[in-house]
Amino acid sequence: MWKIMNDGNGFLSQEEIDALLNGGDNKKDKENKADPASETGSQDTSELSDVEKDLLGEIGNISMGSASTALSTIINQQVNITTPVVTLTTLKKLRNEFEIPNIALEVQYTKGIVGENLLVMKVTDAAVIADLMMGNSGELDGKKSELSEIEVSAVSEAMNQMIGSAATSMATMFMREVNISPPKSKIWTDLTEPLSEGIGDEESVIKVSFSLKIGKLVDSHIMQLFPLATAKKIVSIMMGQEGEEEAAAESKAKAVENKSEAPSGDAVSQAAAASSVPPQQSNSPSGSGINEKPIETSAVKKQVPVQQAAFQPLGKPKTVENVPRNIDLILDVPLEISVVLGRTKKNIKDILNLGTGSLVELDKLAEEPVEILVNGKKIAYGEVVVVDENFGVRITGIVSNEERIKSLK
Repeated sequence: MWKIMNDGNGFLSQEEIDALLNGGDNKKDKENKADPASETGSQDTSELSDVEKDLLGEIGNISMGSASTALSTIINQQVNITTPVVTLTTLKKLRNEFEIPNIALEVQYTKGIVGENLLVMKVTDAAVIADLMMGNSGELDGKKSELSEIEVSAVSEAMNQMIGSAATSMATMFMREVNISPPKSKIWTDLTEPLSEGIGDEESVIKVSFSLKIGKLVDSHIMQLFPLATAKKIVSIMMGQEGEEEAAAESKAKAVENKSEAPSGDAVSQAAAASSVPPQQSNSPSGSGINEKPIETSAVKKQVPVQQAAFQPLGKPKTVENVPRNIDLILDVPLEISVVLGRTKKNIKDILNLGTGSLVELDKLAEEPVEILVNGKKIAYGEVVVVDENFGVRITGIVSNEERIKSLK
């Protein structure tokens, strides 16, 4: 058996033997290998667990599904926004990943949730959306990298509708009202410019990247960014921990307040001595001493008399004949009557081309009855007539109760 000596003074330790057998790797090297973040320099994602990431991805998938439906209605094309990928990063690191130019829409949650929200899209994809909103084919093949002022307005409105639909979907999930501020759009062409006014470059943000497909025209990505604090708030609401966190914060604040208002040591000893004295009644006249009223301690249980509830006998119900008819009080209330001749939908391009002499075809045939509305509610159908050189409407049918209920819904 070999004896390995350490400079002739003794045996090598087990760590030194392991270091020799492993080619010089020491404990510190092993720790560095066990922590890949120390070698790659990647950001620590311990602030967001896998469960929280999955929950944020599912919330984003549902909310952006509503946003895709809104966008599909606007551009009359099939839109799919799926496959969310949740990562923790900063705006400073995102600068190296962005393909400029981009268009960003920034909104702020004002009720239900507090925080910023950014929706970022490539300008080439935004150009296709703007072209479709103008009534064109949208077949640009990524050639257009600049947007005119009217195209920026059109895309901003489309993204605003998307964020609004997403907020409505989140309100349904959270079972609370969620409101957003008016949006602010920005074309990002310079990496040195700040992307957001409310989010700092070093602040931790959650990036939820989605796959964006618009028919056969666009196969790209769109991303949603919001601060880590907003993401934590969303997770706590969905997991039912919001009330517990608020209660813990409130109890902590009360504890600090009680600690600041606590009496000194002498006062505490005096209060303890006073509480140990049994309650006595003083023979002094009314208002002459502090012991006039006996002190009730927590150990004394107060006897509360319990009695059975008694109700007055109910009288005879009023019949319909006995109820006074006061409809005369509202007979003078004015109501607005309007007649709907027909409706139609037009693209922005068609609206801009309207002029004197243009014809607008409605969705009703000439012989179909028109709708008669009272204060915006449909109550009857009729036909258009001419009375002394004025148009009029002859009522041909009253809306049934079922139709009226459907119109109210």
